[in-house]
Amino acid sequence: MPVIYEVNLHVDAAIAGEYRDWLAHHIREMLALPGFTGARWFEVADPATEGEAAFCCQYELADQVALDAYFRHHAARMRGDGARRFEGRFRASRRVLRPLPSA
Repeated sequence: MPVIYEVNLHVDAAIAGEYRDWLAHHIREMLALPGFTGARWFEVADPATEGEAAFCCQYELADQVALDAYFRHHAARMRGDGARRFEGRFRASRRVLRPLPSA
């Protein structure tokens, strides 16, 4: 069963354009990893904090096994690039979504 790995990002408005450019490249790198089958990204229309831009990335993975493999083998490296490049200028929160049967 597919799972969605969602990453919510809050970015200092002063670097939002540069961060967005980097994020587009980062998403392409994520999609090249085993088990990733798609991605959607959004700009949050109403960020919670003034002076910030906010983005939401939703990655679709084939199943929980693929997500577990990502966490085990790739997550530290993939997160590290952005953390080094934009240190202290953004924050991220993550969650995993599993589909429910149609109502």
